[in-house]
Amino acid sequence: MSKTFNIYCDESTHLMHDGHPYMLLGYTSIAYPQIKIAKEEIKAIKAKYNYKDELKWTNVHDATYKVYAELIDWFFMNDLEFRAVIVDKSQIDESRADYTFNDFYFRMYFQLLHTKVDFQNTYNVYLDIKDTCSSEKLETLNRIMSYNSSIGKLQFIRSHESVFIQLSDVLMGAINYNLRIEKGDVQGKVIAKRKLVEKIKRHSNISLNSTTPLSRKKFNLFFISLK
Repeated sequence: MSKTFNIYCDESTHLMHDGHPYMLLGYTSIAYPQIKIAKEEIKAIKAKYNYKDELKWTNVHDATYKVYAELIDWFFMNDLEFRAVIVDKSQIDESRADYTFNDFYFRMYFQLLHTKVDFQNTYNVYLDIKDTCSSEKLETLNRIMSYNSSIGKLQFIRSHESVFIQLSDVLMGAINYNLRIEKGDVQGKVIAKRKLVEKIKRHSNISLNSTTPLSRKKFNLFFISLK
């Protein structure tokens, strides 16, 4: 029986000269019939703590920890899935004509999405608008993914319009933060963020610093090595 899923994609420290060592692309996936109730449940979590801001990793601190901790617990208790692809940007060799930073950005999107292929189902893909080049990105992504007839829609939306893109931001932020701690790049570690990272590790039962098998559908990571 055919099903429809919505995939909500986000990017973290994805620019070439942003001063961060890793590029991450990730998505949260949810079955279409579950969207309405999931939105209501997330709304209830925010209301419980009188939280009115957008859910995002940069908003995690001691005063907001409880709302984010409950959000993470909620995610792991429900049927949503998360996947991210990660690369150390220092490995990207732009001296190769066919291997520019921009080329690799789109290759990462292909790697992110193509494993979700199940031609019995339909997938609507929504991406967070990041800059003025969004229309060009969308055209390129449509061309790259044109082989996949299961993708019914591919379009950009703004993060404030989707709690699921916001959830992707939080989960990717935790992965990125953990990697930067291990690399020694995080100064003055925020206790709330460290606690949230540890909560995700306990729920997922993974270290957040290495590739997981594709069979791990709930929380899947793919670290791309270019060496």
